[in-house]
Amino acid sequence: MPFNKEQYLSRIGISQPPATAEGLVRLQSAQLQAIAFENIDPLLGVTPSLDTASIVRKLIHGRRGGYCFELNGLFGQALDALGFRYTPVLARVRMGQPEGGPRAHLLFLVETEDGAWLADAGFGGPGFPAPLRLETGLEQTMAGDAFRIRQDRLFDELVVEKHTPDGWFALYGFDRASVRPCDLEAANVVCSSWSQSPFPFHLMMNRCTPFGRISLFDTNFTETQSGTSMTRAIETPAELGEIIRNDFGIDIGPAPLAAIAARLSFECVDAPA
Repeated sequence: MPFNKEQYLSRIGISQPPATAEGLVRLQSAQLQAIAFENIDPLLGVTPSLDTASIVRKLIHGRRGGYCFELNGLFGQALDALGFRYTPVLARVRMGQPEGGPRAHLLFLVETEDGAWLADAGFGGPGFPAPLRLETGLEQTMAGDAFRIRQDRLFDELVVEKHTPDGWFALYGFDRASVRPCDLEAANVVCSSWSQSPFPFHLMMNRCTPFGRISLFDTNFTETQSGTSMTRAIETPAELGEIIRNDFGIDIGPAPLAAIAARLSFECVDAPA
């Protein structure tokens, strides 16, 4: 099942964008709003397949989401099909720490007529909703949030940071080491099954909206608009299923929903009919 440009554009709800900086912004923003970050497979003990046919089958035809290797795997196929010039890189996730872990997050450096950009349609945390200019020290504001890229000379990395009430929060750091398919396969196994990875142990979902962002961590559902977040607890598997389907746009059946509910230790794990 090869990548089909028309099917992809239909899935994310836009017409074909030009291979320009403006087109790149449209493309990343549309995918982040249409296809959710979700780690259902790793949570249920499945290592996602990264071949093109599997990603297309799951994310486009199966109306599922995925995590970074799947989401940015699809995004990379789109960049290629639409004529963008790009380079994949692997980042070390920091999430507020002074240094990152293993290279386990995929993203892209994209060259346009308007300079170089950092494009990422697969970060499930508090990521940037549109590409960032690849320029150190420049504060870039979008959807009410401020981001910047700084040089970390200690680790010889560029670090993407988001501004919070407590100051600048490091998301991840990256260098320009070449990325091969075997690197992605190894990182995929680490992320989906390593005891120190969060993905086999917690339900994590995230989707950008026209107004902000929605996210799910285990049984806590959070909506963020204009920098203000509201979180509520999910009480039942039925409510969880409605949120997964209606808010995150993920097609999930009774059996996987029951398995997720069991992992999250709901008192009642029977799935709705």
